Amino acid sequence: MDLDPGTVSIIQLAWSRLLGLDDGALAGGSDRLYAVDDGASVLTFVTLFGREVLKGPGWAVDAGRTMSGTELRSHSTLLTLSREHGGRGLGEAQLYFCDDLPRFEGPPAVVSGEVSLIRELERRCPPDDVAEAGLAAVEHPFVLIDEGDADSAPTPLSGAGYDIWQGILAHIAVITPPEERRRGYAGRVAAVAVEEAMAAGLVPQWRARTDNTASQRTARRAGFAFAGTQTSVLLGA
Repeated sequence: MDLDPGTVSIIQLAWSRLLGLDDGALAGGSDRLYAVDDGASVLTFVTLFGREVLKGPGWAVDAGRTMSGTELRSHSTLLTLSREHGGRGLGEAQLYFCDDLPRFEGPPAVVSGEVSLIRELERRCPPDDVAEAGLAAVEHPFVLIDEGDADSAPTPLSGAGYDIWQGILAHIAVITPPEERRRGYAGRVAAVAVEEAMAAGLVPQWRARTDNTASQRTARRAGFAFAGTQTSVLLGA
């Protein structure tokens, strides 16, 4: 799936601002961009629609100027580069975006934003998944539920939600308990989040760890197109 050129421009604007660059910095050219921030708590390397950006303290940016994009996309490279500065893992991720409403057949999804259902859903998921999605903390959460019968409480099947970045992007989070996977639940609830985000005039963004092929597969099935990568490490205080 290809993104509309207008959507690409909007994404480039948002990420230019996220990375502390001029608004039009990502829109043209092919040279790697550098953003020096000596107070940065994160060292990050981003590729987006063919452009590369390295952002971090001056010592990191200077070292990175001699490295290839392939090297800087590697989490181990950034960890090695920042070892003497307390660097610790955030990881490698792929970035996806969409500008078309997802299409699903069947009855409308039944969703809820009840905090108790979010907590129950997270309780059934691995801690790493809970930390990555952070569903309980997002601005706009949705939980896909099985309503059951009149004598039983609803069962949370999967959850999705989004935070708003730069007033432009809807950063999507999705989480599903292991026993509920491969049933299409993640795609259904993600579609709800995407529809709500697009109705609010936002561009949905999906970030999936490079080792999380299930998340990448769900993103593509939900109509998201691959656009780049983000590799980051936290720096010591």
